[in-house]
Amino acid sequence: MSLNDDEIERYARHLVLPEIGGPGQNRLKNARVLVVGAGGLGAPLLQYLAAAGVGKIGIVDDDVVSLSNLQRQTIFGTADIGARKAVAAAAFVARLNPNVVVEEHVTRIDAHNARALIAFYDVVAEGSDNFATRYAVSDACFHERKPLVTAALGRFDGSLTTIRAHERGADGTPNPTYRCLFPHEPPPGTVAPCAEAGVLGALAGVMGSLMALEVIRAITGFGEPLVGKLLLVDAMTMRFDTMRYRWDPSNPLSGAAR
Repeated sequence: MSLNDDEIERYARHLVLPEIGGPGQNRLKNARVLVVGAGGLGAPLLQYLAAAGVGKIGIVDDDVVSLSNLQRQTIFGTADIGARKAVAAAAFVARLNPNVVVEEHVTRIDAHNARALIAFYDVVAEGSDNFATRYAVSDACFHERKPLVTAALGRFDGSLTTIRAHERGADGTPNPTYRCLFPHEPPPGTVAPCAEAGVLGALAGVMGSLMALEVIRAITGFGEPLVGKLLLVDAMTMRFDTMRYRWDPSNPLSGAAR
C-alpha cells in the first residue's frame, strides 16, 4: 500500500531521513500497534504514533477520564472528564491523523484475554500502572511472538525496555523475557500508586515519547533497540543510565527447564 499525496506531504520529514525514507514510512502505514493504557505514558505515545503514521492503533483501557488525569494525560481536555479513556483517545487520534485506523478496546487486559487481544497486532506498547497487567501482557507477547515496548513511571523517575523474548541474540542465546528482568511481582503495598506517591507530569511526556521511539524503531528497523537493556531516567538529576540484563535460564517462559 503506497503513500498518497497527502501522506507524502504529512510525513515529509520522515521521508527525507535515509534511515526511514519511503520504505520505512510504508512499514509504518502497514503496521498494527496495540497500546495498553491510555494514561500518563499512553497519552504521549499515542500522539507520536498517530503523528508518525502508524496505520492501525488499538487502544486498551477500561478507565474514565478524571480531573486529576489532566496534569499529565495531555490528549484529554476538561470536556472529556467522565468519558471512557479509550473512546476519548481514539477521537483524539482521529482528529490528529485521519489516515490512522483506531480500534477501541474498553476492557481491562489480563491473563485471560491478553493473547486474544495481542494476536491481531504487530507490536505491543504497554504503559499500565500495575504489575499484574505488565506480567499478563509480557507473557502473552512471548506466546504470541510479538515485540513488546514497556515502560514504567515513578515520582521523578522512569524506566523503559524492549522485549523480544521470542527471538535469539546474535550469539544464539535467547533474548531475555520480562520475567528475567523482574522475576516476581512486588508484594502488595510495597509500590505506592501514583495517586498516593505523585508523579511529575512532564516526565510522563518524556517517557511516553521514548516509548514511541522504540515502537517506531521496532517497525522501521533504524538504530539499536533496547533489547536486553533497561533505560533509567532520573528527572531529579537529569541523568539517563542504561542497565544491561540477560536471559535467565530459570525463567518460566523460555528457561532451560522447558
